[in-house]
Amino acid sequence: MSSENGARPTTEHFDVLIAGAGISGIGGAYHLTKQCPGRRFVALEAQDGFGGTWRTHRFPGIRSDSDLHTFGYRFKPWSGAPIATAEKILAYMGEVIEENGLARHIRYRHRIVSASWSGEHKRWTIEADRGDSGERARFTAKFLWMCQGYYRHAEGYTPQWPGMAAFCGRIVHPQTWPEDLDVSGKRVVVIGSGATAATLVPALAGKCAQLTMLQRSPTFYITGRNAIELAETLRELKVPEEWVHEIVRRKILKDQAVFTQRARHEPEKVKQELLAGVRKYLGEDFDLDKHFTPRYRPWRQRIAFIPDGDLFCAIRDGKASVVTDEIDCFTESGIRLKSGAALEADVIVTATGFKLNVLGDIAFAIDGKPLRFGESVTYHGAMFTGVPNMAWVFGYFRASWTLRTDLIADFVCRLLKHMDTRGAGVVVPALRPEDRGMPLSPWVDVENFNPGYVMRGVDLLPRQGDRMPWRHTQDYWSDKDDLPAADLEDGALVYG
Repeated sequence: MSSENGARPTTEHFDVLIAGAGISGIGGAYHLTKQCPGRRFVALEAQDGFGGTWRTHRFPGIRSDSDLHTFGYRFKPWSGAPIATAEKILAYMGEVIEENGLARHIRYRHRIVSASWSGEHKRWTIEADRGDSGERARFTAKFLWMCQGYYRHAEGYTPQWPGMAAFCGRIVHPQTWPEDLDVSGKRVVVIGSGATAATLVPALAGKCAQLTMLQRSPTFYITGRNAIELAETLRELKVPEEWVHEIVRRKILKDQAVFTQRARHEPEKVKQELLAGVRKYLGEDFDLDKHFTPRYRPWRQRIAFIPDGDLFCAIRDGKASVVTDEIDCFTESGIRLKSGAALEADVIVTATGFKLNVLGDIAFAIDGKPLRFGESVTYHGAMFTGVPNMAWVFGYFRASWTLRTDLIADFVCRLLKHMDTRGAGVVVPALRPEDRGMPLSPWVDVENFNPGYVMRGVDLLPRQGDRMPWRHTQDYWSDKDDLPAADLEDGALVYG
């Protein structure tokens, strides 16, 4: 694949090209081998190994905030604790690769830079920069399966506050945690209160001279044991792990469906139950109203699970503190708050979220015209009007990402086989006459779910309609019925 001296790289052709070898890409590769055997496919991964998020994020204590019985694949039982470390998740994914012979399909250090569709040739041309050689590689594929996630791996989101350049200590984003950072004896401020901050604080507690979680406003959390009682009971009864996995998954999903409905219909009652879980650790004298009572209703943002209440134990035991205030500016020695108070710091960690990444920051073109993704309308949240032969895995905010990975994989494999039956080389969603003029809304219902990283980039994302199949519900409990039943011949998909 040499491109030296201006020579064009050789081109490899595949039936399917998967972008990414994280949780979605590995899942897609597995399903292709099982449901569409014989298809030639490749997965291109920019990093030097599989894992996606679990390879990118290396900050202390990195762990899942979803239970692994549902975050794990439906086809491979998870036998450990429900909240797992990145190391254990990577080991689990490695087993999936090894057990199913997927390694031969993956090309690491291949960063996709462009993807161009040719209607004449009915295929995508994908160019990638190789990190190992610096050369350009070229591939063509009949179908493109985007499994690259939704945020920029190379950098996180850090707001720009006044005075940051004057701060004499280190400013660190968890997504690019320095290997040489030693917090021993340091005064550390963690800005944020989401799942990352809630993971970092207990991991750093006891190692710093002083540790503060600084939040602009409180977040909802769920507390509980890092164990599933039902799974423990089934294992005591010597039930096979495959059965344990399926039974526990169904029980968790049923409980989550009930909780989601309760959060919608009786938010105040759910709110008080969540706060009671926090109060159990912090006691009656702690100012729960100020520090842990959010202004929004439950489930309007993702709720992080705090295993064994470790975040609150660190606060209760005096190893960490929480401050609820807004930043006025950075100073040489730390942060000045709008209340006038000051936080002295040697290290400031900005656990302030992601930078939304739409289709991997890849330059897309359809028959020579740049793709304006935000102008398309989604088909079941998986395909897009005007974009041929492409699917995108965008997981769930309120349930485990991987649940949608499995559902989309089933849909893509069914679609590919349907195209074979039809003798079609092209499939593209298109609004039917009865759909034209229907009201369009953002990719997600911002009144129902509005995390910062989505709000900052929602205009870059496709829109959705007011009816199926043009809805992106973000609801596993409807998707699990709607996607398998999607009518591939109802006129919403145009074949050629």
